[in-house]
Amino acid sequence: MIFHEVNWIRSNIDKFCPQVKKAALEWYRPFKYVPYFLQKLFKYIKQRWRKIPVIVQVEETRDKTFSVKELANTAKCSVHRELPLINSFSTKICASQMELLAQNKLVKKIWYDREVKAVLDVASPTVQSPPLWEKGITGKGIIVAVLDTGIYEHPDLSGRIVGFKDFINQKTQPYDDNGHGTHVAGNIGSNGSQSSYEYRGPASEASLVGIKVLNKMGAGQLSTVIEGIQWCIDNKESLGIRVLSMSLGSTATESYIDDPACQAVEKAWSNGIVVCVAAGNEGPQSNTIISPGIDPLVITVGAIDDNDSISPDDDQVASFSSRGPTIDGLIKPDILSPGVNIISLRSPGSTLDKQDKESRVGDWYFSLSGTSMATPVCSGVVTQILQSDGSLTPDQVKKRLMDTAKAFDNLDPNIQGAGVIDAQKAIGLVNNKERN
Repeated sequence: MIFHEVNWIRSNIDKFCPQVKKAALEWYRPFKYVPYFLQKLFKYIKQRWRKIPVIVQVEETRDKTFSVKELANTAKCSVHRELPLINSFSTKICASQMELLAQNKLVKKIWYDREVKAVLDVASPTVQSPPLWEKGITGKGIIVAVLDTGIYEHPDLSGRIVGFKDFINQKTQPYDDNGHGTHVAGNIGSNGSQSSYEYRGPASEASLVGIKVLNKMGAGQLSTVIEGIQWCIDNKESLGIRVLSMSLGSTATESYIDDPACQAVEKAWSNGIVVCVAAGNEGPQSNTIISPGIDPLVITVGAIDDNDSISPDDDQVASFSSRGPTIDGLIKPDILSPGVNIISLRSPGSTLDKQDKESRVGDWYFSLSGTSMATPVCSGVVTQILQSDGSLTPDQVKKRLMDTAKAFDNLDPNIQGAGVIDAQKAIGLVNNKERN
């Protein structure tokens, strides 16, 4: 590529995330096996017609009449989604449109609108939830939002799906065409009614709000996820949302300070919503925590393998559970909970249900593994904590979880965080001095 062709990229390099920078330079890269005299024509066609999905963040201005649509118009691009949560909008742009945006003083950052993917029989006893059930601490009265593939109206959740928003197909009634979100919802609040109360989540009387941001293949765009978080915040008071469970994410490519997903979850946290996110399934390698799990505020959850037993003696960190440090050098995950062979709710006819029939357990249940399963178990325990003391802030809830966790001996915090959740101790029903 010729230097002067990409000079606008180099002079605005601070505005681009690494993926956008790479994609922008690709527009100007010469074609292999194309004669020199045709290079200019081929590059013109590529720069004109190859568009990339981006999220454009706008500088804060004093002019309240200014709109992102006006800024988009200056670059001759359309606004696909307005994302006021982080003062941004999503769009698809070609090379000339990106150049106009990059050179606009009102544009603060341009991110790649990357793909985001979805990352109970023994699980609840492992985190010490059952003793709390006997005292009526079942999550009753607490609302948990599940940002995922949707929620199927399973009998074990009967009457407790109190809200549903579909950003994929705009349907109004709860459904789950992938199956992942239903399993996650069950890890939080299944009451076990179809299993003689064997497969029961920690918060078996909690209410749930389903927010569908991932499609039937379990994938979606970052901008849709941010829009879903915005919806949670906007509806926090009307629906009473206290917890947000996110068993999804994408590879972390930049500091949490600049990451749009992290900026979004921090807004939810500051609005009083406890956010639990998956660490990722890229272990046992280090430096594999995914976004937004890299954010220091939120509760990042890794997975243990409880070996299908209640006894902690044979527990171990799941090999797939992502490890820290984060891209910023921070210790993560924060906490561990069960995530191997977790039996939870099945969504009949969904993508997972069709693809993995061997994982069906009876007519109503399904077995899955991953930090996607560990995260909602943690969310369920958080729900129990909030039922016991509704005055707690997100920071206080996180501190309770970490201060009372059971750590493995001689294990790096970047593998286990503070250790395995203990719901009883987090709520204060057991003397914390006895935990070790």
